[in-house]
Amino acid sequence: MPHPSRPKLGQHFLRDRRFQQRIVASLALQSQDLVCEIGAGRGAMTELLAMRAQQVVALEIDPELARRLEQKLANKPNIEVLEADILRVDLASLCRRYQRERCYVFGNLPYYITSPILNHLLVYAACIQSMAFVVQREVAERLTAVPGSRSFGYLTVLTQLVASTHLEFGIPPGAFSPSPKVDSALVTFQMKPDSIRLPAEERKALLEFVKLCFAHKRKNLLNNLAPVYMRARVATELAAHGLPQTIRAEQLTIEQFQKLLAGLKLIETTPHPAHDG
Repeated sequence: MPHPSRPKLGQHFLRDRRFQQRIVASLALQSQDLVCEIGAGRGAMTELLAMRAQQVVALEIDPELARRLEQKLANKPNIEVLEADILRVDLASLCRRYQRERCYVFGNLPYYITSPILNHLLVYAACIQSMAFVVQREVAERLTAVPGSRSFGYLTVLTQLVASTHLEFGIPPGAFSPSPKVDSALVTFQMKPDSIRLPAEERKALLEFVKLCFAHKRKNLLNNLAPVYMRARVATELAAHGLPQTIRAEQLTIEQFQKLLAGLKLIETTPHPAHDG
């Protein structure tokens, strides 16, 4: 059965068998695992995943691709094909359906929607044991960046609050069909235990603060925060933590963001002394 000449939704299908096998070999999969595959496409990775895991749920948003995939994998009892948009999938419900506490998430993510997908998945962090994604190389570097590097930003903090990340290896454009104009890479995510993750409300508040800190990448932290917290207060808090007034957001660790936010909130809630008339 002929394939469509070009994908309709920005997909770049991984066609190089060597890289397919190398990716699967890099995944921390166990024989009893439930795998949720995002964007199963033509099913090349789906079958390899099913050889390593007990059950694979292959999500595909394209109706035509999903139909072809169902036909192709009809004789594979441990693969279920679902025509679904990952941004509308409740991972907690999916895990309950298969009587699992957690699942492994894998995907070759379309470049234009990588951030929304990660935002959605991290809401379900408690239902995920590990993840691995093929993404644009630039995004991979942001996901795995360390403080002080130019790639360190909001996406880094968003991800590393709940997972330890590692860039496994690069993948050239020629490994895909059609070939993208950029290099790709495999990034793996080891989810942090529930016990060391922030409660949902604290995480939300911290991420809103971090987003403000990175509002204008060319500005330093003081200038980004001054419109909200007042320049003098921010300057005082930076000094209290031994941070220079010229420091930029990408130079802070996640722990320093937390301490800075806590200090600024404390200043906001501290009652001002009464003035004599």
